[in-house]
Order: sequence, then C-alpha cells, then structure tokens
Amino acid sequence: MLNAKSVIKLNKGVINKLNKAAIVSLEQTADAIQSDIKQAGIMPFDKGTLQNTATFVDYDGSSKGEVQLVSSTPYARRLYYHPEYNFNTAENANAGGKWFEDYLPKGKKQNFAVETFKELYRRNGGL
Repeated sequence: MLNAKSVIKLNKGVINKLNKAAIVSLEQTADAIQSDIKQAGIMPFDKGTLQNTATFVDYDGSSKGEVQLVSSTPYARRLYYHPEYNFNTAENANAGGKWFEDYLPKGKKQNFAVETFKELYRRNGGL
C-alpha cells in the first residue's frame, strides 16, 4: 500500500479578494440587468416613475449572494399581474404586464445575468 501525504495551504488573502469580487460582481450584474430592462422598453411607462425612480436594486443581501430588483410603487403589482391591460407603448414599445417573464426567456437574455456575472467576476477578481 502506498502512503501519501498532502499539505494544502490556502491563501486567505486571495480567497477574501475573490469573495469580495463575487459580491461586487453580483451587485454590478443586478445594475446591468436593471439598465438592460430599461433599454428593452418592457416596463409600463407613463411618466417614468415606475421604471426610473421606483425600481431599484436592493443590495442588502449581497454579502449572502442575493440581490433583488424591486419596484416600490403601490401600482407596480397591479400592473405586473394584469398583462391584459391596454398598456401605452409610446415610450416603451414592448411595455406590458409580467415584464420579467417576457424579458428573461428571450434569446440572449436567457443567459444575460450569467454571462455578465462571469465577465465582471473575471475583471473584479483579477482573473
């Protein structure tokens, strides 16, 4: 029988740097998704409050690997869950209800978050 010894030394400085890079990359990915959603023109738009000021990224859980895109107006839920409404498309050509469901499954958007995170993590982690 062959006996083998292994010694593993972890570089805690590098591990901490990569953990911080992951958190920053997650937050930046959420920002990129929010910007991309605005550019896609899928949110209902009257005066722009819902899309431009009332929708924001909540970073509170980012150190645990969780961020949320929040729409905080009282009417956001009603608009979201009623795609049958006749949405004004003058400002946002693709405006409608359930805008996140319409956004994510389409073509390149399906992998947008993953690919964006990968690129940001490489850059932020110095890889």
